[in-house]
Formats: sequence, C-alpha cells, structure tokens
Amino acid sequence: MEPFALERYFAKHEFSTEYLLSSSDCDGWAQSELLGLADPEARALWEDLRLGYSESLGHPLLRREIAALYKGVDPAQVLTAVPEEAILIAMNSLLERGDHVVCTFPGYRSLYSIAESLGCRVEKWRPEPEDGWRFDVDALIGLLRPDTKLIIVNFPHNPTGQTLSPADYRRVVEAARERGIWLFSDEMYRLLELDAGARLPSACELYDKAITLFGMSKSFGLAGTRVGWLVAKDKALFERMAAYKDYTTICGAAPSELLALIGLRAKETILARHMSRIRRNLALLDEFLG
Repeated sequence: MEPFALERYFAKHEFSTEYLLSSSDCDGWAQSELLGLADPEARALWEDLRLGYSESLGHPLLRREIAALYKGVDPAQVLTAVPEEAILIAMNSLLERGDHVVCTFPGYRSLYSIAESLGCRVEKWRPEPEDGWRFDVDALIGLLRPDTKLIIVNFPHNPTGQTLSPADYRRVVEAARERGIWLFSDEMYRLLELDAGARLPSACELYDKAITLFGMSKSFGLAGTRVGWLVAKDKALFERMAAYKDYTTICGAAPSELLALIGLRAKETILARHMSRIRRNLALLDEFLG
C-alpha cells in the first residue's frame, strides 16, 4: 500500500505542535471524567476488571449498547474493532482483485487505498466545488457498471462536512439494491450534525447488503479507547469479517471496551458538551472571518 501521507504527517507533528487546527475529532475526555459518568453496573465492572483476553466479537454489553443505536439491528450483527482495523477487515472480507469499486473522494485514505492495494479498480465520486461541495447522486449512478461490487460512502463527509438529503441518500441505497451492489458506509461523524433533523438513517437500517462503520473516536471524543465497530446483517459476510479479525487484533482491549460502554450509556451528556463547543467555535470562526 502507498504510505498514508496524512497519518505520517500527524505522527510527526500532532503531539509536538503548539496549535493544532487540523484534527477532526472532538476534544478527548479525561479518564476520570468519563468514569464519573459511569452507572453503577459499569462502575462495578470497571472495579472488578480482569486483564485477560476479551471476547473476539466484543463485550456482550457493549455490543448490546451499540445495537441500540440503530433500528432493527441485533447485537449478533455487531463486530467491534479499531476503526482503521474495521475498514481493513471489511475490505479484505468483501473484495477481490479486479473488482470495481466507487468511493466518495476526497476522503480518509483507507477507504480507497485498501481496495486499490487489493487490485480493485476504484473510481472516485467527487463533490461539486462550484455548488458548495455537493455530491451529485446522478454522477454516482453514472459511475456504476454491471460489474460494480461495492459503493463506499462517507456522510457526514470528511473533509467537506457535506451530507446528502434523506431523499438523495435513499437514491444511493436504491441504486445499490437494484444492482445487488454492496454498500460500505463510513459514519464516523454521525451524531455531530448541527441540525439533528438532517441526520441520515444508518445504511444498516436501510439495506441488508450494507456495512456500517462507526466508533468512539470522533463524535464521542474517545479516540484513545480505539473502539469502533462494523454492523452487517448479511450473516455470511459477518462471519468472514469475524474470522478475518483473528489475524488482526483477535479481540479488543478489555479496559477500552468498558470505557466505550460508559461513553455510550452517557452519550447525551457527552454529545451535549461537544455540540456546545462546536457551536461556540463556529461563532468564533465567523467573528474571525468577519
């Protein structure tokens, strides 16, 4: 694979620069702050935590909490993994050399580079800069071929912040459904929409051949837990992804999974703080730009 230039840049500068204006995650929580939000059950689990191997698919309580974020999702359809690892697992479980893939671009490099490294033909679905960086669904449909295997989307989009209207998003899903194409949906910035009413349904709620990616890094400000997950309703694909994880991390870090559980159970408190800061920062930016 080609070097991940952005991550190489962050590795060099992220923890040494005085002012950091290029990150896209919310401010991290101190562990003591997060533990202060724990309910009695989670606190007891934390105090009695054993540092052995954890369950490969993820802690059952964590998977149950994740499933509750979605409509019609069972905990058995949730696989926990580091978010970057989750992309690697999904792409390797789904794609083969020669497959045709369409991916939103620009974006997080792993979304297209892993497919390229597997020998896939990747075409980029680009936004319209003259139209507020809007993604035109007709342009996406024009990129699809009879042999297209996978559509990869990322909404809310990194780096433009754009999203689709619910009607346009359903057009994407229907385009995939009509052609039997898999849909991988990177939803790492979900729950940070300024207008919650504009929030899209998760792909896994709309389509049985969808794979949803989400995690604790961006919206929850808990990147240090390294907890993310994949949701897939297709049983055969889910089993392939679970088996692939045996060759990556095998299982998650037990402390991280409990911290993620606490974060999910306290999501209203966490998200309220983050949205307040986002709105305040936007006001400061507007003032600065005059």
